[in-house]
Amino acid sequence: MIEYLMNESRPLSDDDAVAGLADLGLSHRARKILRAVISEYLQTGAAVGSRTITRRRGIELSPATVRNVMADLEDMGLLSQPHTSAGRVPTQHGLRFFIDSLLRIRGLSPKEKEHIRLELLAETPTGIDQVLGRASRMLSAITHYAGIVLTPNPDLRKLRHIELLPLSTGRYVCVLVTTDGHIENRLVEVDVPVDDTQLERIHNYLTELLSGLTLAEVRDRVARELADERAQVDAMVAAALKIGGAAVGRASSSADVVVSGKANLLDIERIDDEEKLLRLRNLVSALEDKEVMVELLDRTMAGEGMRVFLGAETALAPLEDSSVVAMPYGPDERPLGAIAVVGPTRMNYGKIMSVVDFTAELMTRLIADASAQ
Repeated sequence: MIEYLMNESRPLSDDDAVAGLADLGLSHRARKILRAVISEYLQTGAAVGSRTITRRRGIELSPATVRNVMADLEDMGLLSQPHTSAGRVPTQHGLRFFIDSLLRIRGLSPKEKEHIRLELLAETPTGIDQVLGRASRMLSAITHYAGIVLTPNPDLRKLRHIELLPLSTGRYVCVLVTTDGHIENRLVEVDVPVDDTQLERIHNYLTELLSGLTLAEVRDRVARELADERAQVDAMVAAALKIGGAAVGRASSSADVVVSGKANLLDIERIDDEEKLLRLRNLVSALEDKEVMVELLDRTMAGEGMRVFLGAETALAPLEDSSVVAMPYGPDERPLGAIAVVGPTRMNYGKIMSVVDFTAELMTRLIADASAQ
């Protein structure tokens, strides 16, 4: 079962949904008609009339009765009427209410899940970075929108082992290998003479001391060990800690964002005026802005479960006509990153939420398996 948060609230349960409906004074009939109108609109993109509801959505009421209920829903701010003679379309408030309380989310079939597994693991991955790139492309390919992956913050990755490669006197390449398969090379310059015999002992000592710690924790551990008396009297330990400290002494670069499928957004709607073209350009620019995307997905990681941002809820002007379905991946107690699909507000939320949910679950398992090896 997918649970998700919006506006810093907790996951909605069935009881929450019923309570919300009661607060709005919606009858069972009004609930069915609202769900039918919004479902039809999301499928067709056209304003929905009462006859469409009675003919295509299995509502066994007269068109006149349906029109009256739709008028009530409009008075409540859940629907709007673009033109006097037109049908109704959902407002953002109505769409939010639909997603929070009325949306029926269909789980993925075994065949659909297997397709995602094959897309994500088309070949034996060489590391988590390769999996993240595939996840972004796969999300885009399946949904036909933009797929986004926030990579793990390097400082949250756990160290598996350290290798030292000498370049010249006092200069080394320190190879940091994390439990998820990520490899980072850092140039280290320290005024510590080390011969070949000591080098092997040093990187064995550092690996034993620091493996299993995040890079942020490694910095703290090295600082504590340097202050210990042993570091003052044991030359090898002192050399190891100085080299290790130099390798992790600075914070790693911030998390990165992998974006695929920006071109898909060009086909969301026909661009027939300059204003739409400008909005589209601003949207694509926002997707290419690493800081903007990191900020948005960081908000996903700060909550629990799935987040669905509608238009202005993103707090980003370029995304005011778009929706973002996002979910963190990694351990529940400390997510490593997040994945998201960005598309129009008129999207198949049930399907996309299921795809994002399963993809995040699969990525979490892959990371856990890599860390256990």
